[in-house]
Amino acid sequence: MLRISTISFPGIGIGEFSVNSVAFSIFGFDIAWYALLITFGMVCAVAYVIYESKKIGITSEDVLDYALFVIPIGIVGARLYYVLTELDKFHSIWEVFNIRGGGLAIYGGIIAGGITVLVVSYVKKINFLAFADCVAPGVLLAQGIGRWGNFMNGEAYGYECDWFCRMGLQSANTAMDFGTSEMVYVHPTFLYESLWNFLGVALVVLFAKYIKKQYDGQLFLMIFGWYGLGRMFIEGLRTDSLYIPGTELRISQVLAGIIFVCATAILIYFAIKKPNKPLYVKESKTKLISKKGKK
Repeated sequence: MLRISTISFPGIGIGEFSVNSVAFSIFGFDIAWYALLITFGMVCAVAYVIYESKKIGITSEDVLDYALFVIPIGIVGARLYYVLTELDKFHSIWEVFNIRGGGLAIYGGIIAGGITVLVVSYVKKINFLAFADCVAPGVLLAQGIGRWGNFMNGEAYGYECDWFCRMGLQSANTAMDFGTSEMVYVHPTFLYESLWNFLGVALVVLFAKYIKKQYDGQLFLMIFGWYGLGRMFIEGLRTDSLYIPGTELRISQVLAGIIFVCATAILIYFAIKKPNKPLYVKESKTKLISKKGKK
């Protein structure tokens, strides 16, 4: 849904301003900021993965091979996850495929994308956990960027509050959620998650540079544990959560809690029981030929 929102952040001295969810139009076809920011996030993620994967011998061609499968399948997974949790809102096949109407869930994208990475890694004979260490920070970076698409849509906000960081919002969404056409002051949960994600990426990058990872999959676990911890609390503030049918449990909050607990438990286990498997580095064909020649 394309819309105009009036926004303010009075607690930090930012007065009212308007945001249009449409960035521009081409031949009468509206291009939304949400789509542009999601795309920009994907481009940044791929660029990050290319840069990091070179350190373990994985080429940019390898990364692009992954991207050709992971990105479209991840989008399908994100949409399918949302549709399956909100079936009562869809009454035709067209509505299911109409992504422009809104409705993508990050967990669906991660599940579908993760399975795809696993399959492609198997086919290309690349260590999945080593590559996941390169991918996970990029995914978190993309999610942090993508949350600003929610800001442009005037969505993904929380309950009313009077915190210093509160966001004043007047939009079609708030009129529906709060039953008023006046501005309401809410938790800017899109901002909380975006900043949390950026901080997580920065910390993991610093860890990898100055402390160094001890085993393949460590950065992957750290990223997922960090995201799970933040999302577990932030999701509890949102007004638009998806719920487990027949319960008052928020799906994303439950999954975030499970991810945090599992990732943390594995990290603690390997901190106690030091893994002794060497870190994976993909050898180039040139090196392999050279080694065979020496024999």
